[in-house]
Amino acid sequence: MTVWIGTSWKMNKTLSEATEWAGGLAEFLAGRQLGEVQPFLIPPATAIAAVAQTLREEPRVLVGAQNAHWEDAGAWTGEVSVPQVADAGARIVEIGHSERREHFGETDETVRAKVAATLAHGLVPLLCIGEPADVKDAGGSTAHVLEQAARALEGLEAEQLGRVLIAYEPIWAIGEHGRPAGVAELEEPFAALGGAYGHRVAGLLYGGSVNLDNAAQLLGIAHVDGLFVGRTAWRLEGYLRLLEIAVQHATARP
Repeated sequence: MTVWIGTSWKMNKTLSEATEWAGGLAEFLAGRQLGEVQPFLIPPATAIAAVAQTLREEPRVLVGAQNAHWEDAGAWTGEVSVPQVADAGARIVEIGHSERREHFGETDETVRAKVAATLAHGLVPLLCIGEPADVKDAGGSTAHVLEQAARALEGLEAEQLGRVLIAYEPIWAIGEHGRPAGVAELEEPFAALGGAYGHRVAGLLYGGSVNLDNAAQLLGIAHVDGLFVGRTAWRLEGYLRLLEIAVQHATARP
């Protein structure tokens, strides 16, 4: 089973910073065996092509886009389409992140349209789901994320679903002020996601205040197939260490 280790840089890194980071990753991976670990990184749109070019000799790393419109082309000022990000070198599209939902009006309907468009062009949708603190406090975490996933993936055939990644990112656990989630808090949501989508999707990932101290423990939770990491992975050294932890985890699995 593949162990996914990825990061989204959000609105960070210039072209020179992005290519330096990507070049360092390529140098680290040269001649190194990853086994079942699948690295991916999602730079800002301005750096997709440069990062993909820097990693051209390292096809094991999947490059992604943080957003893409559901239409292939048209009068959508400020947007980019799935064919455009694919042309720049992206093979993954991040969809439905809570920041996009909160600040840019993404809905279950637009998320579903973006998932469909991404699949139609042969790219991997990385569907982000997660509940706010008030829903968690009311005991509604599991129902909330299952409903989000169901609405986004409605109507997909089995083959299409098999190309989707789902990242569970509880809103209360992400960002600069997020609170790291304890293992016990994640077991129920992942048990439910595993029951609904385990072995039906490409992978179930966890994201939310992941760091070098808790990464191994998080990977050990049942139904967790990888990690989608923020600040810890923005430093190349942090990301490389996460890869090492993932390789150790994958090697030790029965």
